[in-house]
Amino acid sequence: MGLRDDLERFREVGEERREDLADFIQYGDLGHSRPGEINIPVKIVSLPEFEYDQRDQGGVGQGDGGTPDVGQPVGQPQPQPGDDDGDGDEAGEEGGEHEYYEMDPEEFAQELDEELGLDLDPKGKKVIEEKEGPFTDLTRTGPDSTLDFERMFKEGLKRKLAMDFDEEFVREVCKVEGFGPRDVFEWARGENLPVSMAWIEEAYDDIPASERGTWASVDEIEENVDRQTVQQKIRREGIRHVPFRREDERYRYPEIIEEKEKNVVVVNIRDVSGSMREKKRELVERTFTPLDWYLTGKYDNAEFVYIAHDAEAWKVEREDFFGIRSGGGTKISSAYELAAELLEEYPWADWNRYVFAAGDSENSSNDTEERVIPLMEEIPANLHAYVETQPSGNAINATHAEELERHFGTDSDDVAVAYVNSKEDVTDAIYEILSTEGETDE
Repeated sequence: MGLRDDLERFREVGEERREDLADFIQYGDLGHSRPGEINIPVKIVSLPEFEYDQRDQGGVGQGDGGTPDVGQPVGQPQPQPGDDDGDGDEAGEEGGEHEYYEMDPEEFAQELDEELGLDLDPKGKKVIEEKEGPFTDLTRTGPDSTLDFERMFKEGLKRKLAMDFDEEFVREVCKVEGFGPRDVFEWARGENLPVSMAWIEEAYDDIPASERGTWASVDEIEENVDRQTVQQKIRREGIRHVPFRREDERYRYPEIIEEKEKNVVVVNIRDVSGSMREKKRELVERTFTPLDWYLTGKYDNAEFVYIAHDAEAWKVEREDFFGIRSGGGTKISSAYELAAELLEEYPWADWNRYVFAAGDSENSSNDTEERVIPLMEEIPANLHAYVETQPSGNAINATHAEELERHFGTDSDDVAVAYVNSKEDVTDAIYEILSTEGETDE
């Protein structure tokens, strides 16, 4: 396999790894991974390496018994019986060989975003650092080195355009027969010229007596004298003076950027009653575990709380969460009552909060409507999610997920309901949950 083929193979590795990731979520052995270290099975890829082309070597061969044969390259051994001189299989073409790629949660989250087309950007809540950003803010005072001269020049130029006028034309108006300074000022005000009475009086006094009464009217001046705008004057003469003022001065200073710590607490709730058999428990693990990894990768500080319940609820450790099985009945509200109590340690003002629950949708009579839904509405969280696991299809009394959808609707901003009947549904369920939270952040 040549170097060019190897490089081409490497271009495909990123895409294949994402395919491996999707397959791993659905079918892989999650036991190969730990909370802070995710091991994704990937196909073995040979590293590219340089080697000499034997055909380009020359020299004297060795021949039989050390006697060279004509055309045999130096150092090349004689073909031996059994040597394979046919076309061999190209590297990387054979299936069945895998190694594990160690992926930290942050990389896992990035890959899952790309695989599912997500764009979840968690918001930090607690300010942990303030630092200087780009010089984009302005203040009225500061060192000379930070003076925004471009802005000051623009302000002065706008003032010049607003205040300047054709002085020569106004002087000609002072020569109109019968006009005094007050008449000239009244005419200038009607023309919206920014000229003061003092300036007109001074200009009027400078006109020789012999030139006064040169024009019979202003209309005669306009017929005989070209009147130029400020823009024409600037184009012809340039800008000799820009009237700056102290109020035009602005000094650039850096924008203060708040670095906020992104804290998250995830409450995982699982039904462990007698109806939650092995296949249902496996689907819960296959859905919840990637969600835990994803949120660990997205947040600076992630903490997890695990609650198991049948007719009652209790807090458990993660290593026990997916394997517990009870023979009792089911009362889902008991888990939310415990979740509300445990979340008091994680104030909503400082923590992002997720409450994920899973089960087969079987619940005690009226518990969903009378207790679970009110508790979900009372517990503030980025997202509440319920995952129904029914490998054999819906049971007659499995109505919890449907009741949640009926109450909150399918387009809720902070409640997601997903159905996982087989391993093939896991990726879609994860997308349904995470895309709902993504809509909340927009």
